[in-house]
Amino acid sequence: MALWRIRATVDDRPGYLSVLTASLALKSVNILAVQVHTTEEGAVDDFLVDAPDMLTESDIMAAVLKGRGRDAFVTRADPQALADQPTRALALAGRVVHEPDSLGEALAALLDATEVRWRPAATADLPGFHGGRMTLADPAGGAFEVLRALPAFTPAEFARAKSLVEVAATVSRQHHEQVTLLLPDGTELVLRAARAEDQAAVRELHEECSAETLRQRYLSGNVPDESRLRRMLEPARGVTLLAVATGGRVVAMASLLAEGDLGEISLLVADSWQRRGLGSALLRRLRVHAERSGLAALIAHLAADNTAMLRVLRQLGAETVERDGSVVSVTLPTATAPATSG
Repeated sequence: MALWRIRATVDDRPGYLSVLTASLALKSVNILAVQVHTTEEGAVDDFLVDAPDMLTESDIMAAVLKGRGRDAFVTRADPQALADQPTRALALAGRVVHEPDSLGEALAALLDATEVRWRPAATADLPGFHGGRMTLADPAGGAFEVLRALPAFTPAEFARAKSLVEVAATVSRQHHEQVTLLLPDGTELVLRAARAEDQAAVRELHEECSAETLRQRYLSGNVPDESRLRRMLEPARGVTLLAVATGGRVVAMASLLAEGDLGEISLLVADSWQRRGLGSALLRRLRVHAERSGLAALIAHLAADNTAMLRVLRQLGAETVERDGSVVSVTLPTATAPATSG
C-alpha cells in the first residue's frame, strides 16, 4: 500500500462527498484523514489515503474525476503527513516560539510551499492569496510571499498561516520589549516578560524569600504549586514581568491579571533586593501594559501591614484605599481611565 494526498473541489450539496468517497472505495483506496476547506466555488476536500501499490497517479485521478471531483490534485505523500493538521500546526507554532527566525521554514512546512520569500513594504502586495501565491503581512514590516505550484491555496490555509505569523510576531515583540534597568546603586537588571521556561528560576525566587515576604505576597499563606505557578507565568489575559540579574537569576516578579476593564496586580521581590527601587520600576511597567490594553484601573489586594507596597502605590498615584480586616484594596487609575468632571 502507498500513501497519497488528494485534493478536489466538490459541489457543496448533500451526498456529493459520498459519491467521491465511493468512487475511491471501488479502487480499494482507504481514506485515512480528510479536511474540508469551504470556498465560494464549493467544498475543497483534502484527503490522505492509502492505496494499493499497483494504482498510479492517473488511476487515482480518474477515480476522483469519476466521483465528480474537479480541479483535482494528486501526489504521493510522506509518512509524516499521517500527523493530523492541528497537531502539525501546533508543532510548528511551538518551533516558532523557540526559534522566531524559523518562521519562513515553518510557513513552508505548514503550507507545503516550494518557496517563501520576504519582500520590503515598498514592493509588497496587500495580504491575500490567489492560486498558488499567498502574501502575508509581516508585523515587523514588509511581507512574506509564499509560493507553490499546486494545489491552489484555500481560505483555511490563509487563516492558519496568518495565525502562525501572529505567533512569531508576539514572540518577537516580547524579546524586543525587554529593557535594562539601572538601580540607584549602579546594579543592572533586565526587565522582561516571563516565559514558560522561567518556571524553575521563579520557583528558586520563592525559595529565597522569607516566610514574611511570602505572607505579604500571598495573603492566604498558600505558596503556589507548580501548576498555578505555570499559569502565573503566562496568564491568559495579562502579563508577568521578571527582573533578571546576572547569570539568569530571577530576583523579582510582578503580575497583571486582567478581567473586564480592570487589572489585578501583585509583586514579589526577594528580601535582599527590597527597598532598592525595583518594585516601583516593575509596577510602572505593569501600568504601561495596562494602558496599552485599555484597562481603566489597577487593583492590588495587600496585607494591611505591607507599608512598603502601600507607599509605592501612593507614589504612583493610588487614589482609593479600602480596608477589610487585615487586607486593604488599593485602586490605581491608568491614563485610559475616563476623566471625572468637577
